[in-house]
Amino acid sequence: MTWWIYALASAGFAALTAILGKVGVEGVPSTLATALRTVVVLVFAWAIALARGEGTALPTLSRRTLLFLALSGVATGLSWLAYFRALQLAPASRVAPIDKLSLALTLVLAWGLLGEPMSWKLVVGVGMMVCGALLTLS
Repeated sequence: MTWWIYALASAGFAALTAILGKVGVEGVPSTLATALRTVVVLVFAWAIALARGEGTALPTLSRRTLLFLALSGVATGLSWLAYFRALQLAPASRVAPIDKLSLALTLVLAWGLLGEPMSWKLVVGVGMMVCGALLTLS
């Protein structure tokens, strides 16, 4: 499959995350809800990695790789904690568009830190997405 099929699947599962999370977080402390969700993700991800035989690559990972994956995990955890708290406090239809502003932040960081190219079409498109996200709040 090409990358965009996986990206579309990611978007679909992210939408389900918002809806299922909104229902699941009712009457539960948001940090506990995030911890429970994390356990499921942990078991699920390890089961798939081991079933695919990818565990054999563990000893070959560099310290740099482990450091950046660990930092990414910390960022993910903080994102999930904030997301579930936001879902407790506001409707999913308001939280999800704000969460998707991560697209604009990702593009700026990819440009500034990784040197990825930024075309005028990309800037205009992301600008329109940001405006659309902000319009959902009014």
